[in-house]
Amino acid sequence: MSRALITGASKGIGKAIAWELASQKKCNLLLIARSEGLLKETAKALSETFGIEVDYLAIDLAAHGAARKVLEWTSQKTYQIDILVNNAGYGLSGPFDKYSLEENTQMMEVNMVVPVQLCQLFLPMLQSRPKSYILNIASSAAYQAVPYLSVYAATKSFILSYSRGLRQELRHSGVSVTAISPGSTDTDFVVRAQIGPKGVKTAQKVNMTAQAVALIAVKSMFAGKAEVITGLINKVGAFMVWLMPKALVEKTAMKLYE
Repeated sequence: MSRALITGASKGIGKAIAWELASQKKCNLLLIARSEGLLKETAKALSETFGIEVDYLAIDLAAHGAARKVLEWTSQKTYQIDILVNNAGYGLSGPFDKYSLEENTQMMEVNMVVPVQLCQLFLPMLQSRPKSYILNIASSAAYQAVPYLSVYAATKSFILSYSRGLRQELRHSGVSVTAISPGSTDTDFVVRAQIGPKGVKTAQKVNMTAQAVALIAVKSMFAGKAEVITGLINKVGAFMVWLMPKALVEKTAMKLYE
């Protein structure tokens, strides 16, 4: 039976992906997030509903050495995984200098550094399996610069580019790499990112549920797709970004977050 390790799995898209993997594939699960209470609740519900093995590790992925601690935890418990889902991440909205160096650095750690570290640390294990998968959650913001969301958008551009490059490197192996780019989703992203009323109002018009995003993500991963933007509006938006002058796109985006 397959076993998946999912970061940011206590709520939102990560939790929804866990439910999809459990319902579609009866996949055993390792859940990683900060809140032990939410993880315990989610693990219990998944185990009782689907009759699968679910374990969890409460850890702050922004902390130094967090990725190695995740690997050490799996090694101590002799867990073998064949699916790695890098979902943990968050955004900070507003002027770049609104946030401290530590706040921006921690976001970059969680959004970029930790996914790369987890891929590198778990790659030998994934390569030892007949077939395995890496699912990295990027964002529709990865396709353009977004003023007042500058660092977040840049981290997601990094994840998208990294995923595409890694996929090509591993194309002759049994490891498939997929990047999913959701747009606005019904999660607590807007709260933690401190997005203003204008941005929230715009997001509500095109929101997808976490369950809808997770369904697309899991199907795309098992289909071996390289990169998927969820939702027609988001796909059209990414295409228009490619067509239009960058300065115009960036000024338009800035109006949503200033």
